Amino acid sequence: MLLKVVFSLHLLLTLSTVGICFDFQPCDGRDFGLGSIVCVCNETYCDNIEPNKPLDPRKKFAVYQSDKAGKRLKKSIGSISVNANGTDDEVIIEVSLQRAYQTMVGFGGAITDAAVINAFSLNDKARENLMKSYYSPDGIEYSVARLPIGSCDFSTRPYSYDDSNGDFELANFTLAKEDLQYKIPFVQKVFAMSKRNLTLFASPWSAPAWMKTNKNLTGNGTLIGPVGGKYYQTWALYFVKFLQEYAKKGIKFWGLTAQNEPSDGLLYKFRFQCTGFTAAQQRDFIALNLGPTLEKNGFGHVKLMVLDDSRFFLPGWADTIFSNPANLKYVAGIAVHWYEDVFIGPSLLEKTHVKYPNVFIMATEACASAMPWEQRKVLLGYWEYAERYAHSMIQDIQHWAVGWTDWNIALDLQGGPNWVKNYVDSPIIVDAKNQIFYKQPMYYAMGHFSKFIPRRCIRIGSEANKKTKLEFVSFLCPGKYITTVVLNREDFSIPFHLHDSMSGYINSIAAPRSILTFVWWVY
Repeated sequence: MLLKVVFSLHLLLTLSTVGICFDFQPCDGRDFGLGSIVCVCNETYCDNIEPNKPLDPRKKFAVYQSDKAGKRLKKSIGSISVNANGTDDEVIIEVSLQRAYQTMVGFGGAITDAAVINAFSLNDKARENLMKSYYSPDGIEYSVARLPIGSCDFSTRPYSYDDSNGDFELANFTLAKEDLQYKIPFVQKVFAMSKRNLTLFASPWSAPAWMKTNKNLTGNGTLIGPVGGKYYQTWALYFVKFLQEYAKKGIKFWGLTAQNEPSDGLLYKFRFQCTGFTAAQQRDFIALNLGPTLEKNGFGHVKLMVLDDSRFFLPGWADTIFSNPANLKYVAGIAVHWYEDVFIGPSLLEKTHVKYPNVFIMATEACASAMPWEQRKVLLGYWEYAERYAHSMIQDIQHWAVGWTDWNIALDLQGGPNWVKNYVDSPIIVDAKNQIFYKQPMYYAMGHFSKFIPRRCIRIGSEANKKTKLEFVSFLCPGKYITTVVLNREDFSIPFHLHDSMSGYINSIAAPRSILTFVWWVY
């Protein structure tokens, strides 16, 4: 009887405060027995999301819900109340426009060789649906993309752009077929499709083998000779050549990272492409070579990021980089990866921001199933990965991150291709044989942020009046609307209220194992 009463109250409150639900074009769900569903897309059908449009100011709000039970960015409309309806012990999340923090760059994923090879394994119409799912107003509208400079593990082969030993002027620098046949056409199509100004940044994995101490794209190796010497200067020129060649194709980059995971190249027999740098080597390389070379060649405006590795290196890595004051001129940001976050708390991001408030922090890589003990790499319909993504985004942003970038935007059923079999999971999984693709729960977790928090949104204050299991973050976005994302990782419902002093109260319930994005306009 008690369960019936609780359910009835839950239903009544949901209907009275959230309003009538409708589908724009619903998910074609499929259950693979892992606790939740994937949404199936092909050349003729793919679910989509209604574009974010203004509602009646101060009277209405929209809420988009995804949950383990099977909802996927399901939109509802509700009315904002003058009171916090409910019991006195319920949580009130106070949203404050008066407390403003960092300005956001946005959310997105990496356009790797593997990702684009998978996209091109689909026929034209199915590929169009995949791209629209990420980049069109009917999709989750990614505004950030990361591109590797040269090959990485998610390539089908190791390669560089200049294998001519001793070519210090890079006269033989040439983009690879992977750039010309896959990545460049894909990015050009994205530019044509997106209604947002896509923010591109690039990251190198390995210098050409002839520039490295171990004469190999993989393994324990650094650039030859002293920092500031001819090998380091040629490597700096390599960045410029890459930017110039892509610019010839109409593709300009917002940012660069100085090296993907520089710690990898200091490890014995590291399996895939890498170049080792200590913090001191990166400091001197930027001050003596990379910074001046970018500036001299007209790329001083490109946002240069350091680290691009796990956050446990902070704030020490930043301290070393900025011990040379010249790098305050050349370095705009600090890039972090999520792989060891479970062991290291976010306070290191906070400490780094306090020390260097004018240098932004950007989360530049994350993916599920990356750990060695995660033997099964692609888990179709695994809701827990969506929760991990949402938790990480909320945590990083609450500690000053200006954006969050997923790894491969699309992989195959094995989690590749990957030339060293370093397979992982992805928000979209392509089944080329059947000409379909699956949207994982992770895809919708990304959408709860990427669609509603475009570039230039500002994180604003959000604080609960009491301890709660809910996780949340709020933003004021261009167009004068507030976005608040709420995550409930518990197996039970949690009633709560959002309140801002200009609008009133949004009375709601977070369903078990759910992600909610609320949008309302203020004038």
